Amino acid sequence: MIPSGKKQQAEQQTEGQDSEQQQKKVHPRKPKQDKPPENDQGIWRMNRRNAFTFAGWLAFLGFVATATVGFLRYLFPRVLFEPPTAFRAGRPDDYVIGEVDTRWMDQYRVWVVRTRTGIYALNAVCTHLGCTPRWLDTEGQFKCPCHGSGFTREGVNFEGPAPRPLERLHITLENGLIVIDRGIRYREELGQWADPGAFLEYA
Repeated sequence: MIPSGKKQQAEQQTEGQDSEQQQKKVHPRKPKQDKPPENDQGIWRMNRRNAFTFAGWLAFLGFVATATVGFLRYLFPRVLFEPPTAFRAGRPDDYVIGEVDTRWMDQYRVWVVRTRTGIYALNAVCTHLGCTPRWLDTEGQFKCPCHGSGFTREGVNFEGPAPRPLERLHITLENGLIVIDRGIRYREELGQWADPGAFLEYA
């Protein structure tokens, strides 16, 4: 026979197990979900965290796209095609001795001057700030309208703020035609007016 004390303990343990099982049945554990709910928008749910994540990805992709375009542009360097600096200016006999010819001013900003011994070409750019002087035939001088610089027929500065004479341009005779190259210039203060090409001898 089982003693009464042990019998009571066994009954109490059995009652305790029954109560635990009842509690578990009353409050069952929620099963894990392998799949998100059908109405869950995932990362497209715009809360604060997702907004910062989305902005970060946009910035990163923008950087990658910009770097890629820059790299591709680097493979194809930009080439600037400029018009040739030299042009044909007609025959020496087209110019009158002692006169300043202005026919090339609008197109090339160049004056052509013929003397008794030859021909030279002046760059029509003021040596002060780059304005375009005007030839005043009645006064026999070049006058800059910007700040009043004055130059002689030879291009030497004699008044105003211009610090040096006008520049002469390279001039040659090819197949009977005068060729002036605006890309080659001669400066009087450097003694370059005596260089070959600064003056075309023609009698």
